Parts: sequence; structure tokens; C-alpha cells
Amino acid sequence: MSEPAASAASRVPERPTVDGLEEKWVGVWAEQGTYAFDRTATRAHVYAIDTPPPTVSGSLHVGHVFSYTHTDCVARYKRMRGYEVFYPMGWDDNGLPTERRVQNYFGVRCDPSLPYDPDFAPPAQAPKNDRDYANVSRRNFVELCERLTVEDEQVFEALWRRLGLSVDWSHTYQTIDRAAQAASQRAFLRALARGDAYATEAPTLWDTTFRTAVAQAELEDRERPGAYHRVAFPRPDGGEPVRIETSRPELIPSCVALVAHPDDERYQPLFGATVRTPLFGVEVPVVAHRLAEPDKGTGIAMICTFGDVTDVTWWRELDLPTRALVGRDGRFAADTPAWITSPGGSEVYGTMAGKTAHSAREAVVAALRESGELEGEPRPITHPVKFYEKGDKPLEIVASRQWYLRNGGRDHGDGGALRARLLERGRELVWHPEHMRHRYENWVGGLNGDWLVSRQRFFGVPFPVWYRLDEHGEPVHDSPLLPDEGRLPVDPSSDVPDGFEESQRGVPGGFVGDPDVMDTWATSSLTPQIAGGWERDPDLFARVFPMDLRPQGHDIIRTWLFATVVRADAEHDSLPWHHAALSGWILDPDRKKMSKSKGNVVTPMGLLEEHGSDGVRYWAASGRPGVDTAFDPGQMKVGRRLAMKVLNASRFVLANDAPGVGLDDVAEPLDRAMLAGLADVVDTATAAFEAYDYARALEVAEAFFWDFCDDHVELVKERAYRGDEAARRSAVAALREGLSVQLRLLAPFLPFATEEVWSWWQDGSVHRAPWPDAEPLRRAAGDAQPGMLRVVGQALAGIRKAKSEAKVSQRTEVRSATVRVPDAAVALVEPAVGDLRGAGRVDALRLVPGGEELRVEDVELEPAAG
Repeated sequence: MSEPAASAASRVPERPTVDGLEEKWVGVWAEQGTYAFDRTATRAHVYAIDTPPPTVSGSLHVGHVFSYTHTDCVARYKRMRGYEVFYPMGWDDNGLPTERRVQNYFGVRCDPSLPYDPDFAPPAQAPKNDRDYANVSRRNFVELCERLTVEDEQVFEALWRRLGLSVDWSHTYQTIDRAAQAASQRAFLRALARGDAYATEAPTLWDTTFRTAVAQAELEDRERPGAYHRVAFPRPDGGEPVRIETSRPELIPSCVALVAHPDDERYQPLFGATVRTPLFGVEVPVVAHRLAEPDKGTGIAMICTFGDVTDVTWWRELDLPTRALVGRDGRFAADTPAWITSPGGSEVYGTMAGKTAHSAREAVVAALRESGELEGEPRPITHPVKFYEKGDKPLEIVASRQWYLRNGGRDHGDGGALRARLLERGRELVWHPEHMRHRYENWVGGLNGDWLVSRQRFFGVPFPVWYRLDEHGEPVHDSPLLPDEGRLPVDPSSDVPDGFEESQRGVPGGFVGDPDVMDTWATSSLTPQIAGGWERDPDLFARVFPMDLRPQGHDIIRTWLFATVVRADAEHDSLPWHHAALSGWILDPDRKKMSKSKGNVVTPMGLLEEHGSDGVRYWAASGRPGVDTAFDPGQMKVGRRLAMKVLNASRFVLANDAPGVGLDDVAEPLDRAMLAGLADVVDTATAAFEAYDYARALEVAEAFFWDFCDDHVELVKERAYRGDEAARRSAVAALREGLSVQLRLLAPFLPFATEEVWSWWQDGSVHRAPWPDAEPLRRAAGDAQPGMLRVVGQALAGIRKAKSEAKVSQRTEVRSATVRVPDAAVALVEPAVGDLRGAGRVDALRLVPGGEELRVEDVELEPAAG
């Protein structure tokens, strides 16, 4: 590689340091547009990344640094391979995490019934008790969300720049900005027109704390203590009571049937008969269904509306009545339901009306004890309970009207064609690592319902839907009012449908806006379209979509990855990207996943300041794709030392001037052998990057670099300074070509140190330089053997060891030494004897063939002066 006319040695600092490189180069890269995307490039020359938009809800943690470094390494590699890299950054700022942060930060709570207050100012200091939070209108609350997210995003961007992400910062978006809202609403309207979106009143998983519906993908099971209660259901004919075991006796007033497996001989005589609910005396049938478990409890269970998702399945497939009592606030209805008609039942219900599930359970168990229908004492158990992943209380199932997108979770008469197509999309996608595809397939195969996309929240993308109100002021859901796409984005809470005026809002014969917002995944599943300018910038979209890479965590395959595939398949009949690269988790010292909810995360800025960005990136890039990795500051220290070694070794290499040297000057055997080995490293690192195994690329590049510094540089140092002209030019040419190649190999991982060195002797940025090519190195190496450097390096190490054991300086002269060399390695050592003598300061060096391993023997040192 040629260098500028100015002497490289004149630009090398006397004492190079890694400190301050981030501030220096972040500014230069921004000023020079080093990572700017050239949108005139054709699609074949573009590499587009669907960068994960981090959730803007406080601060980034070291897990973000870990996974985003992986993506950046790939981006930098592809840029050096000649691609124009489309590398945008988004901010996922809508949804519950932002709302929770705003509530706690400002000390406010959203109350949509309140009018907008243009003069509202949040408390100077948020109250410590959330009961003292100020209630604000939805519009006021959204304004506070927008205000805080902008502040957080500025902090996030500063950290990403400090880390060295090669993002084009002119391509940013928010999942709540007008472009994202328009794209989300457009996709929804088109799904509605295709029949892929629909609204229905149905049992819904509900978080009582946040007062919102929850999708299947957002569930998690948590082990919780509970108890089985053995309860007797009387029979109208006076026969032996039917006994069930339940962990939720408070749902007995919601019971609509008892169910047993159709093959269970114990209960076959009861199928078609009825029993009465204890305490409440409501007559319910005994039915058969394949999902009943004969070996669980007594083998017969009560079906309630609704205790769990199995209840929903039984209710739907057996066409049972609905007797729901738990409301959206998680409390039992205040009035006795119509189906409880006995005075005793009404009296018992009165003891649980308006109570939470826990308090209602206590009331029912006390009543069962008194009536004698509780047999024995409750049996303590620990069992999995479904929670919303961000919630603190067990989910309930309530009936509500919600919006859904078809995702293959139910058979809608298409014979499972959608599910089959989505499974095929998973096979088309190239997975890194490949085994992660099985998680996708298991998720698709296990779906039991369509994707619930509506949320009863405030800071999100509104559904672009209004409804006419009938003469009684009730919404007519069957014929929604929809805007033209040209009007998007719209907010039905403040905008008016065509043909209406604001004065008609909420009055009989007028209209009302849909009150719900879209699930955050319903917007995030469109990140390729939002970032790529779908419909907004058709020229850009044609150049970047489908994108090349989706990098993400393996834990959100079921949510983000799957949902994005669903949307692209429906809207574009394609995959949204060609490759998916999955990152593992960061584990704390106890081998537990780091997460904000566990309180065991480490914030990264202190690490970046202590170890340098290159040091932290080195640790991150050492984590293999899809593999959970331990948080290890020790590895960051190693990375910092590597970055410092890059500076110091480069200083030596560039201190030797030999104007006009090039690969044609490389003639000495050891120099050619080094280039041969480096050619192999280039091939290995390139193949690793092409397979998205950045960790392997780093591993081979780093290993060779240390051999280069510890062996080759030391072996040729004498010749580079004091050899004859041809030998010296060979050494300098090889050193400089080796340095040029290795800086480019290490540039994706250590962007600051490599850029600093590159600036000492080359024009432009190393990050815009071409990725190394092995062929010129091989041509210069000729028939040299790559193993020569390793074997001769071992011999030099043996000479140094002898000096160390003698407790003398490495500069001590050696009168004579013998190197015993295995027969097969003699031909590797002989051509480099001159370099070995010079590096070891050996006057007489004898090679003796034989033995199984190389050994240095009979080292005679010059006596110390004086």
C-alpha cells in the first residue's frame, strides 16, 4: 500500500497513547462524513442493516454495548469490502417502558378523562409515593413522554458515538415520530383491507396494573406459591359429590362446567349430567374434552370464564356460556351476577364483591370451610403463573374488544396455509448461528391465537379508526370510519373523520375515535419499512429493501423477528432481510442474565472511560454469535493492552524510512514467510466475517498480530536498522505491508487505535480502505512456508529464556548457542539463521538436526563487563 509523500516518521508521536482517541476521532468522523451512506449506490452495492432501536427508558447497559458492537464490526467489514453500508439508528420510544419512566420521573399519572392543560408544569420534584402523583390529560402526558425521550436519545447517541458505532447519524428515526406513525397506520389500513386485521370481543390476557391487554409473545411463567383446594360439587340427584382440586377457588362463581377426559372411565357415567357449584348452587354440565388431564388432581376440573388459557379453549370449543366476574381493575364485580339466584349464594358473593383475587379467595375459602364443601386443608404447591413480562401481578383473563393481526395462530379456513408459509420464510432466512431457526419454528408451531396488537395505553401509535355513534350514543363497530392514506398520520382523539365536525364528537349520531394504541411490536415490526422510507422515499426504499441483516437478541425471536417476518410477508410477499444474526445474553458473575428488572446491570460509560472504547469493544467482539457471555473487565484490560500494542508496534515499524518500498522489495525468506502466514490469516478472517463469525475473525487476527510483534518484529529489527540496502528494504517493505494489512484486519474491532495509526502514514480513513486481499501477499511470498516464523520464533524464545534464567539483560551478547531442530523443521530455520543471530545477539549459532521438538542448548554468554 502506498503512503503519502510526507514522511511517515515525521507524523508518529513520541509517546502514543490510547487516551483521548475517542474524542479526537468521533469529531473527525462526524466532520468528514466517514460513515455517510451514499444513496446513489445501486442495490447490488448496498449492504443494509435493520439496526435494533434501543428502548428509550432510562439508560443503556453493558448488554447493549455487547450486541451493538457485533453489528458494528459487521458494518465496518462490509464497508471495507466495498459496500455502501446503510446503517441507521432508531429509538424505540413508545410503549410501557417509556410511560413508566415518565410517570416516575415527573410524578404524574395519565387520566384520559381530563382536559388538556396548556399551562401544566410537572412538579419540581416527583413525590416519593405514587399515590401523590399528579393526574394529567393524555395530551399532557404524551408531551412529557416526548420531552423526556428526546433528552434520553441525546444521551444514548453520545454513548454510541463514544463506543465508535459507525452509524450514519443522518438516518435516525423514532418509533413514535410522524414517519413511523404513518407507516404503522398505513400497514394497518392495508391489513384491514386484506382481511388480515380484525377486531373482536374475546377473552383477553390482561395486566391489571397497567390496565392493558397482553399478547402471547409477551408472557412469561414465574414460579409462585399457591395451594390446591379440594372442593365438592353436589349432584342434583343426591348422588356422591364430584370432587375437584383447584388453585383458584375464588372463580367458583364463574364456573360454567366440569370437564374430564373422554377416555376417563371414572367420569364417563357423568358426561351429560349436571352438578351444582358449591356455595352458589348454579347448575353446570359435566363435559368431555381431550385437554383434560386424568392424572392431575382428581382428574376432573372446573371450567371458569376465565381462569387460564385452557379455560378459553374449552369455552370456545365446547360453546359454553360466559360468566366473567373479574374486571379490568383485577377486582370482582360489585353486583351479584344474575346467574346466582339463591339467597345463600348472593350472601357469599357479597363477601367477595369488589375485592381483588387474593381477598376474594380468602372469603370463598372461609365460606367453603363453614359449609363443609372444602375437604381437608389446602395443599401448598409451587406452580408456574403467567405474568406480563413487564408486570408485577399475575395476569387475569377478561372479555374485551381488541384488534388482531392474522399470524397463523389459528385456522381461519385456509388449511393452515399462513402458518406453513411463515415456516417456509424461516427456512429461507439465513440464521447465524443456524440452530436458532429451531426457536422460530417452535414458536410458529406453538401459536394458539392471532397476534393481539391493541393496547389500552397512551404513548403509542393510535389506530386510525373512528366509529359512528347510534341514536343511543353507542359506537357502531361493524362499519368503522377510515382515513385516506394521504391524511396519515392521524390521531382519532383529536382529528375528525371526513364528513364530520369536532362538535359531533361523543354525541349520539356523531362519532368517537378508537381509544386504543398499537402494541409497540406492531410498530417495531416495521423497522425495515420505517428506516428505509417505505412509500415516503421510494428511491431509498428500492435501494435498501429487503435489507441484508437483522441483528438482535435470541430472546426476542418470537416477538421482534417473527413479527417483522409476518408484516413483510403480508405487505411485500418477501422476507424483510436475508440474514439474521443473534446475540447471546450478558451474564453476571453468578451466571445470571443481566437485566434492568433484576437490578444486576452495569452501565457502560465508566467502562469506556476506564478501559477505552477499543478495550470494551474487544471484550464484546470476543463473544461468539448466539452464545451467552460473561461480563469480564479482565478481557477489557486485555483489549486495552492490544490497542496500546498497536500504537507502539506501529511506531517502531514506521520509524524506519525506506522511500518507495513495496512488495517487490520483499526478498528475504523470513519476510516472505511472514507474508505467507498473513495471507492465510486474511483468508481465515474473511471467511469468518462472511459467516458472521466476527469473534473468529478477531481471534485469528489478534493471534497473528502478537506473533508479528513478539517474533517477526524482533527477528528483523537488526536488519531493518543495520542490514545492507536490499535486506533492509525487504524488512521495511514487509513490516509496512504487514502493518497495513493487520491494521485493516483489526479496524472493525479497534476502530480508534487503528485509525490513529493509519493517520500517521496514510491519507483517508482506514475504515474506508479496502479489506485486505490475500493474493498480492501470496505472490510476494512465493514458495515461502508460513510455519517459518513460528519455528524461528521458538528458537528466539529459547535464547531469550536462557538469558532470563541467567538473570542478564536481553541485550547481552551470546558467544555461541546450539539449536536442536526436528528434521522436518531444519529447512524452515536455515534460511533465517542470520535474522536469528541478529535478534539474539549470537556470534556463533549451530543447527543440529534431530529430536522431537526444537530446543536451544549450550548457550554461552559473553561475560559481563568489568
